[in-house]
Amino acid sequence: MYSRYARRYAPLVTMRTTPPTETEKAAAAPPPTPAGRAVPGAFADVTASASTLRRFLHGLPGVDAVGLEARAAALGTRSVKASAKAYAIDLAISMIDLTTLEGADTAGKVRALGAKAVHPDPTDRTTPRTAAVCVYPDMVATAKEAVAGTDVKVASVATAFPAGRAPLEVKLADVREAVAAGADEIDMVIDRGAFLSGDYLKVFEEIVAVKEACRQARLKVIFETGELSTYDNIRRASWLGMMAGADFIKTSTGKVGVNATPANTLLMLQAVRDFRAQTGVQVGVKPAGGIRTSKDAVKFLVLVNETAGADWLDNHWFRFGASSLLNDLLMQRQKLATGRYSGPDYVTVD
Repeated sequence: MYSRYARRYAPLVTMRTTPPTETEKAAAAPPPTPAGRAVPGAFADVTASASTLRRFLHGLPGVDAVGLEARAAALGTRSVKASAKAYAIDLAISMIDLTTLEGADTAGKVRALGAKAVHPDPTDRTTPRTAAVCVYPDMVATAKEAVAGTDVKVASVATAFPAGRAPLEVKLADVREAVAAGADEIDMVIDRGAFLSGDYLKVFEEIVAVKEACRQARLKVIFETGELSTYDNIRRASWLGMMAGADFIKTSTGKVGVNATPANTLLMLQAVRDFRAQTGVQVGVKPAGGIRTSKDAVKFLVLVNETAGADWLDNHWFRFGASSLLNDLLMQRQKLATGRYSGPDYVTVD
């Protein structure tokens, strides 16, 4: 599916409008994440004790909040050429983790969500599939059946989502249950209380333990940036998560008042860019919560391209945790195809 592949050497604003050839796909495919690393060797001394870890994290450069927000706002004014809009919409669709995380979730609802992930627009089978379906651990097997035979991943929240208030043994059991049921990806939440208390080593060790429990499943580490209070804390959490073995760093659970913003996502993109420059290890980014329109999605794609680079313009390295976004993307896609705005009655209500 061509929307899974990034344009590696061209800005988003001049993105191509036709699928790449098989040769181009192979050339553009992202390098595999090095397997089995919990801590890159360069950081072994840093994570040896609570004091060395604290010294490292508090030694990171302070964040210029005014400059960060101004940069995010400036990038948000960039426009995508009309010829590239269709490509950008398809790329955004292919990056969505289609999610249902409600106490009233039923097997029927999860099956319907899986069907929508596989065929987001049943009237147009050229529509890209979403990246994943994200559910609670007890719904993983149902979701797995719903997307069987496709490349749609099944992600599961774990570690006492969304608050993370449980003993480590309970959190690890949560992860193991989801992985045993077939989860391809695990979205964990950090212990924000421990982090805000300065107990960084506890947070680090929990992420390492969860990563081990994930086995072959990829790990997304959720910071709940709205509760971390400062940009400096978000930068520290980003480096802490990456050093502990996160495959993705994720802004939010979507369950609090402040979720993904252009500024906090920009800061995390800077972190993954700098981490790869220092270690050679590439880590993905997932903004979640509050991204609702196609215009919003394109702004975030520009942030990715202009900050981390085109290597991250692929659903292996960037995701949207924003289910309501999909319907707006589908309506905009229909408008481009037909010249008419279909409206919300032409897409399913999740």
